[in-house]
Amino acid sequence: MPKDVGRSSHELANLTHPQPMMVPLKRIHPYDRNPRQGNNPEYDRIKASIRTMGLDQPLTITQRPGATDYIVHSGGNTRLDVLNSLYAETGDDRYATVACLFKPWRCESEVVLAHLRENDLRGGLTFIDKARAILDIKALLEAECQIEEISLRRLESALQQGGYALSIGLISRMGYAVHTLLPLIPKALHAGLGRPQVQKIRALERAARQLWEAHDPDANTPFDSIFATLCQRYDDPDWDTGLLRNALESEIAEQAEISVHVVRVELDARIEGRRVTIPPPDEVQNSDEDEVDWLDKPPANTRSDIPAPLDQESVDTSNPTSDHSPPDSVIAEDREIDQVAESLPENDVVSGPTENDFGSPDVSAPVELPAGISVSMPTDLKSLRARAWTLAARLAQRNGLSDLVVPLFGEGLGFMLRDVPDPALADQLDEESLSQLSLVWWQLAACAELTLAPLSSIIPHLRPESVLRQALEQQDLARIYHSVWTLDPGQTGYRLWRRLGERDWTDLLNLMESYRWIHRLAEERQLDLWAPP
Repeated sequence: MPKDVGRSSHELANLTHPQPMMVPLKRIHPYDRNPRQGNNPEYDRIKASIRTMGLDQPLTITQRPGATDYIVHSGGNTRLDVLNSLYAETGDDRYATVACLFKPWRCESEVVLAHLRENDLRGGLTFIDKARAILDIKALLEAECQIEEISLRRLESALQQGGYALSIGLISRMGYAVHTLLPLIPKALHAGLGRPQVQKIRALERAARQLWEAHDPDANTPFDSIFATLCQRYDDPDWDTGLLRNALESEIAEQAEISVHVVRVELDARIEGRRVTIPPPDEVQNSDEDEVDWLDKPPANTRSDIPAPLDQESVDTSNPTSDHSPPDSVIAEDREIDQVAESLPENDVVSGPTENDFGSPDVSAPVELPAGISVSMPTDLKSLRARAWTLAARLAQRNGLSDLVVPLFGEGLGFMLRDVPDPALADQLDEESLSQLSLVWWQLAACAELTLAPLSSIIPHLRPESVLRQALEQQDLARIYHSVWTLDPGQTGYRLWRRLGERDWTDLLNLMESYRWIHRLAEERQLDLWAPP
């Protein structure tokens, strides 16, 4: 094998094919752009092998233009380090000169790619090391081709031609790891955080950002700042994406003033590409449809022939509400009962039949209705059912149950539940969040008369594989109790009523009020609520 003695840089540069040669160890240097940033976990094994058997294959080297010494061309930095270590330890001349394969210099990007390819084949290269090498190659190609920025597609093609095939999606994730995550979680990345975890973090960040901006687009604190702070807080060799997610959920819930379990449900939906819309707490209903107007903006000067309350003793003499008081807020605060006959002008009194203690009609008495619904409650079953459906759907949306509420047209209470909550939520939610979600489901089930309604009216709305359908068809209610956390009813106030936001509390009360008025109207007119339409 020829030695490099007497070969000039010019002669080496003119070589067109790889050339074997013997090179002094002191003239070979490690490659300064080596993709492997940490120690090779195989170092001790390689050292033991070279001490016993020598090099099993020559080092591949090259020479930069104008240089006199050599650098490792494609892998072999660890073997070169071992040779230097053994020569320093033993002084054995067999380590002083190294069998090499010289490759003519072409360009820097080719050498980086050669090292990346060899290191990856031998294993032990972390995802962040690969990602940094790819970004290094991208920058070198841009400089060598004298272009401002190379496209991902062109980079993909260049890598493939160099024997290192990567998809555009993976290249994009590598860029995200280097530019976004490396400054925030270096410990986790250098400890071996892999591609699946990086992909999860990226999906989580994207979904959380959308959720943050959807609930408060004008937030004083930018999402980037929150995300960076939380990533740095949990940066650790034993990285746990779940900790980051929990912290982000708490931040979003606090910022948007909604419950954490609602955030979790919507975050899951956004990550999975599903659409879930949760109305903001201060949203005001402004629909042009008559069936929705009276939810938040009851019309003034409305006459009605709504059946009277069945229990006149429930009517007190609290102060009348003014036209400037939103009925929902009155219900949410006090549930006071207005004396409509005394508080409205004569031409605005809502009149209709009432019942005395013995059940006989008293046509002379004006109707006295609960605050917030006295002059705005619809007078026909169609509108009352639409009101109940709208309230139930809105309440379900804010509590992560939006896909379980379906409308019923022309029968029942205006809506129905089509299944139990996702069983996976039991593992995803904490006890407080799970109890609230479960109790909201039971409240909706009660207002829909889920276990009382005729099966023929319910089954068409249930999924064939649903737990709810199987339980109702088999008359096995224990299956429902097993699938939905069924708490002691005595805990409803503590676990649900006190925790609901004002908007949810108002909607729940209005939903129950709608339920009562649907039945009152049906009883007054001797109608069967569950008769087929």
